Amino acid sequence: MTTRDPRAPLLARLAGLLADETRAACLLALLDGRAWTAGELARHAGVAASTLSEHLGKLVAGGVLAEERQGRHRYVRLADARVAQLVEDLAAQVAPDAVAGPRSLRASSAGSAMARGRTCYDHLAGRLGITVTDALGACGLLLRETGFALTEAGLRWFEGVGIGLDRGGRRPLARACLDWTERRPHLAGVAGAALCRHAFDAGWCERIGSERAVRVTAAGERALADLLGVDGAALR
Repeated sequence: MTTRDPRAPLLARLAGLLADETRAACLLALLDGRAWTAGELARHAGVAASTLSEHLGKLVAGGVLAEERQGRHRYVRLADARVAQLVEDLAAQVAPDAVAGPRSLRASSAGSAMARGRTCYDHLAGRLGITVTDALGACGLLLRETGFALTEAGLRWFEGVGIGLDRGGRRPLARACLDWTERRPHLAGVAGAALCRHAFDAGWCERIGSERAVRVTAAGERALADLLGVDGAALR
């Protein structure tokens, strides 16, 4: 007699939480790493506030979202980096030709901006993320043969740039995250998050629009050229 894996019902419950179009839309929106109000998510998902509230309750109870209240406002965010990784990895399995094309010039422009550069929870993605990852590899700062790992030179590079790396937690220092537009892995993990945070703090990148799209500033182009030999044209 075969004993069923005790994780089976838990996995089924988690899959059930994700197997809803409205909840999936919310999770994809929250990949920007910020907290959203219930009202903002309801408008984004195109559902009534009461309907959205029910969905959020399930996601919070299932440990997928974290919730906090400020006054009369209810904010939610992805529970942690592991949830973000799960959502992004699942999204990367969707074939590009299965997604309907943009219906307007505005939607097309927004899609192009997201493909050029965006945040994936707390690290850089899109062509920007891939370009930076490739540059780290070309400079001998990142190994990619059997999973991502910073080299000793890479650790010194982060320290030299002034990017602190918290190496005391359970999160991997460097992790490959499959990019859903480029179909190649970009840098995630502690190093990816720290680099992204520094890029915003130092003014290398700035957000554009209301979603996850980002662009590299002139200062960012100069910094990435000096530090990693990145051609600015590859970032536009």
